[in-house]
Amino acid sequence: MLTSRTFVKRTRAGAVVKVVREHYLREDIPCGAPACRLCPPAAPGTASARGLEARPSGAASSLCPGPHFLLPDTNLLLHQIDILEDPVIKNVIVLQTVLQEVRNRSAPVYKRIRDMIQAPEKHFYSFTNEHHRETYIEQERGETSNDRNDRAIRVAVKWYNEHLKKIEDEEKIQVIFLTNDRTNKEKALEEGITAYTCEEYVKSLTANPELVDRLACVSDEGKEIESGKIIFPEHIPLSKLQQGIKSGIYLQGTYRASRENYLEATVWVHGDAEEKEVIVQGLKHLNRAVHEDIVAVELLAKDEWVAPSSVVLQDDGQNEDDIENEEEKENILKTSVNKGMLRPTGKVVGIIKRNWRPYCGMLSKSQIKEARRHLFTPADRRIPRIRIETRQADTLEGQRIIVAIDGWPRNSRYPNGHFVKNLGSAGDKETETEVLLLEHDVPHQAFSQAVLSFLPKMPWSITEEDMKNREDLRHLNVCSVDPPGCTDIDDALHCREIENGNIEVGVHIADVSHFIRPGNALDEESVKRGTTVYLCEKRIDMVPELLSSNLCSLRSNVDRLAFSCIWEMNHKAEILKTRFTKSIINSKASLTYAEAQMRIDSATMNDDITTSLRGLNKLAKILKRKRIDNGALTLSSPEVRFHMDSETHDPIDLQTKELKETNSMVEEFMLLANISVAQKIYDEFPEFALLRKHPAPPPSNYDILVKAAKSKNLEIKTDSAKALAESLDKAESPTFPYLNTLLRILTTRCMMQAVYFCSGMDNDFHHYGLASPIYTHFTSPIRRYADIIVHRLLAVAIGADCTYPELTDKHKLADLCKNLNYRHKMAQYAQRASVAFHTQLFFKTKGAVNEDAYILFVRKNAVVVLIPKYGLEGTVFFEEKDKPTPKLDYNNEVPSLTVEDTTLHVFDKVKVNIMLDDSNIQHQKMRMVLVEPKILGNDVPATLSAEASSKNEPEKKKRK
Repeated sequence: MLTSRTFVKRTRAGAVVKVVREHYLREDIPCGAPACRLCPPAAPGTASARGLEARPSGAASSLCPGPHFLLPDTNLLLHQIDILEDPVIKNVIVLQTVLQEVRNRSAPVYKRIRDMIQAPEKHFYSFTNEHHRETYIEQERGETSNDRNDRAIRVAVKWYNEHLKKIEDEEKIQVIFLTNDRTNKEKALEEGITAYTCEEYVKSLTANPELVDRLACVSDEGKEIESGKIIFPEHIPLSKLQQGIKSGIYLQGTYRASRENYLEATVWVHGDAEEKEVIVQGLKHLNRAVHEDIVAVELLAKDEWVAPSSVVLQDDGQNEDDIENEEEKENILKTSVNKGMLRPTGKVVGIIKRNWRPYCGMLSKSQIKEARRHLFTPADRRIPRIRIETRQADTLEGQRIIVAIDGWPRNSRYPNGHFVKNLGSAGDKETETEVLLLEHDVPHQAFSQAVLSFLPKMPWSITEEDMKNREDLRHLNVCSVDPPGCTDIDDALHCREIENGNIEVGVHIADVSHFIRPGNALDEESVKRGTTVYLCEKRIDMVPELLSSNLCSLRSNVDRLAFSCIWEMNHKAEILKTRFTKSIINSKASLTYAEAQMRIDSATMNDDITTSLRGLNKLAKILKRKRIDNGALTLSSPEVRFHMDSETHDPIDLQTKELKETNSMVEEFMLLANISVAQKIYDEFPEFALLRKHPAPPPSNYDILVKAAKSKNLEIKTDSAKALAESLDKAESPTFPYLNTLLRILTTRCMMQAVYFCSGMDNDFHHYGLASPIYTHFTSPIRRYADIIVHRLLAVAIGADCTYPELTDKHKLADLCKNLNYRHKMAQYAQRASVAFHTQLFFKTKGAVNEDAYILFVRKNAVVVLIPKYGLEGTVFFEEKDKPTPKLDYNNEVPSLTVEDTTLHVFDKVKVNIMLDDSNIQHQKMRMVLVEPKILGNDVPATLSAEASSKNEPEKKKRK
């Protein structure tokens, strides 16, 4: 059956055209009830076939004791998704009308619903009511789209109940309509439909009282605090905000809360020319915005502008309605203003888009006996405390839990939320790892059966078909060089002298794109993950282990598929020819960096692999010298390696990583392969090449570096990468050998973030750090999805594979790059958080130690120090009650800090005492006190924030 709708619309050119939309209606869409013989059976293997149960199981309800299916409306799905995800809730009918509305309003909730429909144990069924002849309805004259959709849902519920009555069964199945919309519920009841609110239904599940805790606060008004005092200004409606932004009255940007000061935030305004930073200070000006929300701000008059505060303020949350206490703290902010650093300052006037997510943290149990209302303290200090209601406070105390925000009324100091999930005991290694993965948005669930179904069937072997399209390079003396314990071996190398006296060098990369084909479930999962995440004692793979550690891993003495980049070079490492080919290799050795170094240095080993390594090392040194001569930077950042107890897996030793010549050798050829491939794919696809760039930092970024060097009578030139590299090489001090390393560490802090981009959407390709005009990532496809796209582009470029639409769509590639940049950033932060956690475990066992440290930065009441032995960085605070206030001095533009009679400068060598402070189990800290030079009265250790070396660094915008 066909129905059509006709309407007119005006084109961009101003012409009026008639549009006819055809809408097909069918009678063969199944209802999803297995016992139904009136509908055609669903196709085997489809989501429909895995739908509703023949005899609905699940929680017993006192309101509807008989067998029943649930049918929720759109708002209930959007706001009560945590309830629906609970294992107790099964047999839910999701209408097409509802699914489409949710998709338009919330992509994350839509994905969660799709996942539930796919999960066989949930028995969720998606019914296509908009194409069913008996459930489709037309929009009536004067009826809004929302009212039409509400009516369509009620029509579908009524049809279901009448339809299921026709099934010959002893006990009839009823369809229960769930809605929190008062009007919709009233109309449903008038039409004879059984309807309940979510709260009514959940409270009727008497065997599952814990479900009540997961109810979202659907109405702010119902949850307002008893005093009713208005704390915050009203948010301006979205329509007026959009008009104000268009006219320039308001600015739109991303709200970034401060970790150190809960009464301060920054709004990054995205303009056409450049980003602009607006400071927001004070509770009322922050106006209920939450970290990462998209907000509208109104600039204050210039005489009200402030400077970023140097005061550390944490929300103690002792009294959630103590606004007078907040006003006292805001006065502290005003007294700490540095008049020379005033910045544009504004206030939040409205919310464009909420970017709330589930938050990990701990319950701060109310002191009131038998209270149900408690405060939840998030692990992320940038998120405000959240008020939740729970009957499980005694059970949840000391546990890591997940809470979601539901709303934030004007008369509440904190937002309202609800309990979602208990993760486990705080401090437990597995629980804390789960928290850091969730907090950094790292996808880490097990690979689904749909994903695993696209893996090769075992036993796997290379077929004759594979041999036809590849170059057989198994005769070459290929080897891999990796860190100890590496199982996901992406790359291998070979080097040999050829007949004409030149040298052939090959970089062979795992051919992951052979196994992961565009658009299937395995490919989509790899896109979503974006990168493998390496934690201290576990790895979150981007691709399933069968690929990462077996079929794609270039292990020794097995045939493997590869994508090879082969150069012919002369003995000066000048490239004479370059070619790319799909290949088959058989690695002759899987070596560690230390093993490869031992072979190179050995006076007795002269086998083919050792000879190949020596040739590679010799060429690598020439390549590195050329790069440095061109202006490539050699920077430094302290990295640590933990030695784990084989039984408990606790860290028993902690040391900085030692780099060998072979590290540099592998790096040089990986860089060369990436540059060669970048040029090739750009030549073939100037609009669609996926490249990587590293923007040059703005001159102001170097201020701290230049001033720090000046304090040691050294000059750092920053007008070009080459000038910077040369001045860093010259910045040596015979009496202070570690100074050059400190300067290189500081230089790293000045850098911008390297990012992926699509060549057709940008015109600045330069990689500043490598001093290369073009660059990409080709050499690690097992652990980076960007490399898989580059492999596909290169394969098409050399005629080894065919293209597909998304590969040559620059807008889709730009969106992909945005996701990959986000995933790489979060993986980096998760890795740092893992290092911080394991550092705490190490010092928990080791106890207090005294170690040498160097001052990196000087603050108003603190110094930031680096402890080279452990690669540990953090802040030593000096401000104490009844002690003189530390004095920050900017003489000669180089800051110094005077504490009592002792003056501390950047790069001063000091000795610090380090120990773990676990008095606050959620925010454990490294406690640190200055031992040398001795400062009177510093017996009470100052604190080094546990986030100092790992969680605070991501807050810095311009970091390489």
